[in-house]
Amino acid sequence: MKILSMMPWGDWLALVSFFSLWAGYAWFARMRGQLDQSLIATTNAYRVKWMLQTTARDPRMLDGLITQNLSHTPSFFSSTTIIIIGGLFALLGTTDKAAELVREIPFAQPTPMLVFEFKVLVLVGIFVYAFFRFSWSMRQYTFVALVIGAMPPPETFDEGLQDRQQVAERAGRLVGAAAETFNDGLRAYYFSFAAMAWFFSPLALVLATALVVMILYGREFHSEVLQVLRD
Repeated sequence: MKILSMMPWGDWLALVSFFSLWAGYAWFARMRGQLDQSLIATTNAYRVKWMLQTTARDPRMLDGLITQNLSHTPSFFSSTTIIIIGGLFALLGTTDKAAELVREIPFAQPTPMLVFEFKVLVLVGIFVYAFFRFSWSMRQYTFVALVIGAMPPPETFDEGLQDRQQVAERAGRLVGAAAETFNDGLRAYYFSFAAMAWFFSPLALVLATALVVMILYGREFHSEVLQVLRD
């Protein structure tokens, strides 16, 4: 509890602002995506179209390969996140040297050793959250593979024994859930860069967080890729 008295109120205010902007943007992106076509909402529509094509294919080797390739990205990020977490814990063992290096930067604010270690632990927490999101995305892609494997042959849909659209929408929602979970982990990576600015000053943390929000908003709602997908 010593950290409560040692850390200045400005740092606490910046930390609250950081998590508030992160959670607020995540909520805003989810709500705005339901009203207006965001990047994730637009790609989710393509995922349903993909699954609709899958119901008409036999065999479905191509769809299995696509699912496997999609699962490679969260797998890579999960492994990378474990390495980063290990590096941060190693940094906790040499915080005196790291803090001394930060103090050499002209515009960096002097920080007590305990506060410096707390900032490192905040970074650890961010990457732990990212790891859980990436690993859950990996599992969801395995569920997608199971759903594709369990799909009946195209003749079943042609004969009207099962609703092709219903099966495609269910599978598409599952792929979309895996993609959105991966997006949560990737968003944590973006905000981790903002959290690094906290080592310099509380103001740098707030400004960096606002910059990350602006970048994410531009990419998810006004990017060139989104315009191409909408056309």
